[in-house]
Amino acid sequence: MKKSKKEDMPRILVWDFPTRLFHWLLVAFVAISFVTGKISTGIMTYHERSGAVILALILFRFGWGFFGGHYSRFVSFVRGPAEVVRYGLTLFNKDAPKYLGHNPLGGWSILAMLGALLIQVATGLFANDDIVTEGPLYHWVSKSTSDWLTMLHKINQNLIIILVAVHLLAVLFYLIIKRENLIKPMITGFKIWSGNATCSGGNRWAALLFAGSAALLVYLLVR
Repeated sequence: MKKSKKEDMPRILVWDFPTRLFHWLLVAFVAISFVTGKISTGIMTYHERSGAVILALILFRFGWGFFGGHYSRFVSFVRGPAEVVRYGLTLFNKDAPKYLGHNPLGGWSILAMLGALLIQVATGLFANDDIVTEGPLYHWVSKSTSDWLTMLHKINQNLIIILVAVHLLAVLFYLIIKRENLIKPMITGFKIWSGNATCSGGNRWAALLFAGSAALLVYLLVR
């Protein structure tokens, strides 16, 4: 049986293992945080622990964004406003430029998600529910400041829901309209690509160092 042209193209490692593990752990713990924050005050301990894990993951990702695999580094996918606008204007064109890593719009959506989650976990450290639950750093601030941060925590949750919805819609758009599967590469790490590419393996020892440092820092902060 004759192979298709796509099957003849080389497979390129785009997403290194630490990036993929980070992605799916973040998905899992954001879901856990959302559920535990909605059910009852009886499981808020799990909500707080989940938030601590998310904080450690975000700290790891910021470090990995400078020293990780090529396509995981911020410099490879964070582009200026002009390039983002140009890409957005060609989004529905058949000849729209393709990117091996994140495209310009996707790059900024990653930053928006990381920023929103960082705000969420940071405000959660100081939040209270006026009943029995107080964040681990609640006593560092006044009650009025804690109340304000609690309000921000609740409002920002809606922004995260919007960003998650946009992200899911974008994945479906690329899968159905653009015929580009963004999910599989985030599982396997590989993309089929015919153009120029850069090795993106990343250093796993560096990943362990960043992960351990992030976990230790969060532990010392919330213990």
